Amino acid sequence: MPSRIPVLSRRDMEELRDMNLTQIAHKLSGLLFGEDIPGEDLMTIVEEAVNFDTPVVRVEEGIYSLELFHGPTLAFKDVGARFLARLLGYYTRDMKGEIHVLVATSGDTGSAVASGFLGVPGVKVHVLYPSQLVSPLQEKQFTTLGENISAVEVKGTFDDCQKLVKEAFMDPELAGRMTLTSANSINLARFLPQAFYYFRAWVQMDPKKQLLFSVPSGNYGNMTAGFVAREMGLPVNTFLSANNLNDVVPAYLHTGKFRPRPSIPTIANAMDVGDPSNFDRILDLFDHKHEWITTHMHGFSYSDQEIRQIISRVYKKTGYLCDPHGATGYQAARIYLDNHPGYTGIFFETAHPAKFKESVEQIIGKPLEIPERLAAFADREKVSTPLNPVYSDFQAYLLDQ
Repeated sequence: MPSRIPVLSRRDMEELRDMNLTQIAHKLSGLLFGEDIPGEDLMTIVEEAVNFDTPVVRVEEGIYSLELFHGPTLAFKDVGARFLARLLGYYTRDMKGEIHVLVATSGDTGSAVASGFLGVPGVKVHVLYPSQLVSPLQEKQFTTLGENISAVEVKGTFDDCQKLVKEAFMDPELAGRMTLTSANSINLARFLPQAFYYFRAWVQMDPKKQLLFSVPSGNYGNMTAGFVAREMGLPVNTFLSANNLNDVVPAYLHTGKFRPRPSIPTIANAMDVGDPSNFDRILDLFDHKHEWITTHMHGFSYSDQEIRQIISRVYKKTGYLCDPHGATGYQAARIYLDNHPGYTGIFFETAHPAKFKESVEQIIGKPLEIPERLAAFADREKVSTPLNPVYSDFQAYLLDQ
């Protein structure tokens, strides 16, 4: 956790209303990272990393989508991953030897991190992903790049991948032989920049509206960033945790008992997490008090069948096409608003629906137009290293790099 969370003044908040995402990112990153990086260098990092927008789009009366798929890899991870890549490049520019970035992915993290670090001198990226549990286009986005990007195809789940990464950081033998860092949201500099687009969403809305954020959640970096934004002064108190069948956090919200369990594969694969590491940060923010957390956070979960029905229903009713993750966010907002009139809901559309081409086309019964930058990966050859979810095998792989 950061040692302190800066709070924006009323004047700061009003100034944000005239800013685009890049300008907001520069303002907030100065508060979050300005003690360590000169303003000119920080501006360069921001302009290179956050050079796209995150528009709010009206879906129906009272419900809006925050579209987070307008970055290079068409997923919300582009904001945090690209910022982290530039930040790490800044700190390692005079470093001797290589730094190895370890990242576990259940889908979009891998592609965003790989894209952000591609070609960065002195940095090698190792993307661990569960075999056959990410969509084909997601997989192509990080297994076909080459250069300084390596893909490790783990015969297991995302939780197995994340466990291997965590074990590597606790390994004294590795620490003595190579320099490691993480690009997952366990890295502070990966999840904190995600607070930028919460503020960008707020400034696009009528200031008289009482807002809630409905956040599709897996490892809970996105939700944690929202609560940090709230601590910084974002005037939003209600957050909805939208999940697939991997509902350990909604179960905690309902029962007060946090019971991690093996993850279940679903069509909303980026949320296939059974032991979300960032939930510790949320507990810390609320002093581990269940009654405090449940004042501001409410949980919802949906099966694959329900997610398919939501995508179909919203598309037929409004013409708006959700991806499987955004669909859970929409439905959680819809249910909450039905019982709490007076709110306006913003759900996060975390990835372009084309990244889940096969599933979405089957649901809506028509072909999807694939964005050019995504289609470019379709015919590339996948290269990955198969690995069992055994730490000694992963250690041997790293020591061979």
